[in-house]
Amino acid sequence: MTTEHPLTAQAGALIELDRYDDAKALLARRLAEDPTDVRAWTRLGRCHQLTKDHAEALRATDEALAIAPEDYNAMLLRAYVLRSLHRWEEAQQAARAAIGLNSEHFAAYSLLAELLFLPPRQETWQEAVDLAREAVRRGPEEVGAYMTLWKLAGVAQNTAWMDQIERQILQIDPTNAFALEYQTVRAAKAPGVRAADAAEMYAGALATAPTSYSLTRGLDQATYRLLRGTRWLALIGLVCAGAMVNLFPEEGEAPELPVPIGTRLWVLVVMAAIWAFGAFRRYRRLRAGVQLNVRSVLRRGTWSRIVLAQAALALLCGLLIAEVPWTERTVPQMLFWVGLAPTAATIWFDRKKAK
Repeated sequence: MTTEHPLTAQAGALIELDRYDDAKALLARRLAEDPTDVRAWTRLGRCHQLTKDHAEALRATDEALAIAPEDYNAMLLRAYVLRSLHRWEEAQQAARAAIGLNSEHFAAYSLLAELLFLPPRQETWQEAVDLAREAVRRGPEEVGAYMTLWKLAGVAQNTAWMDQIERQILQIDPTNAFALEYQTVRAAKAPGVRAADAAEMYAGALATAPTSYSLTRGLDQATYRLLRGTRWLALIGLVCAGAMVNLFPEEGEAPELPVPIGTRLWVLVVMAAIWAFGAFRRYRRLRAGVQLNVRSVLRRGTWSRIVLAQAALALLCGLLIAEVPWTERTVPQMLFWVGLAPTAATIWFDRKKAK
């Protein structure tokens, strides 16, 4: 095994830290000392590739291969650079050559599979699938191999296959943000999933992938659904109050007003129970991350505040109808419509508002 020069090794560490300019400076020093250092040329090519200077990256890989034509890493990097330059045929040739140089490593199989199906072509589809499966066989613990297979499943629009691959990725790396996002979003959007459960899923996934935009967006949407649910609780209370007073009686069925205090207190108990079990208890059982997001969404979202205001208005109108000893129905009827109308006016189109 060839010992790596300290400058080349140090440049490799700088590349891992995304300090590409510093790595280039060290590699330039090293190549000035020894222009036959293949690893230095390869790492220089990698630096140029990562900084989108593909022409210089290709020149560096050509220099490396001129010194060592059978160097696998240089050939594989050349294939990646040629793909970035959209030189598809040459990239395929380089990827096949890399497989010939090292048939045990998964990366060249994955790259060649992607080159064969992006853009999708029917004549090379099966070969691409076979290569992707071979990449997984060669690298059973490599997430990158599974990602190529996932892309194929996505092109085929095979959701079940995509789901299976995501689960396999999470078995290898439970913190993989990509697979975690897709699994969480798919589970949260499944039919019949309650808003509270969806919010819990998103919050749990965000604990592992806190920078994920799709998970953050999903949590906001689930939180907004929770807030929309409070309107239904308020409307149920409003209807209960209206039923107690019999706001819209048929002829001959109107009870005498005012309603007895015992009945009014009973309606208050019913409304309190609705809110205690339907909102407060549910809110207290939510994980801390969801509770914090409820407050955050209320600060950030105009529609969230509108929904909460509608619920508060309906609740207030219900309380006024139930607890004031009205002697006629005109004012309670007006309060009923005031509590109902704002929600009825928006409920059919505010569902799609994010927050």
